[in-house]
Amino acid sequence: MTIRHLRQPTVDCAEPRELAEFYRQLLGWEYAPGHEEPDPDGDEFLLLVDPERKARLGFQRSDATVPPWRVGARVHLDLEVTDLAVGHDDAVRLGARPLTGTPEEEGHADDPFRVYEDPSGHPFCLCLDR
Repeated sequence: MTIRHLRQPTVDCAEPRELAEFYRQLLGWEYAPGHEEPDPDGDEFLLLVDPERKARLGFQRSDATVPPWRVGARVHLDLEVTDLAVGHDDAVRLGARPLTGTPEEEGHADDPFRVYEDPSGHPFCLCLDR
């Protein structure tokens, strides 16, 4: 068997609808067809799609705990923004919590990014598009 393409990353979380909605608003993406309305039996899996590219992001119900940032192995999302300050304001307004300061405060002004925690505790980065 040859694996040729990545289908999508899927984020394990306690409340898939809530976390999917956070990322839908943050990214400006859309729910995949059939995922727009809440499932009365509980959303076990949701999928977001980028309306401009072939990118997808899944959300799956899980009772697993999210370890604090920098503890244990994990995967995180790097999200590209054209303005780090505007991206910061949007992320915080939607419920993200900053885990680092500005690039200048953190000593990486030449490679500007900031680390955040989404509402479920998963880390992600906003990275300036250069």
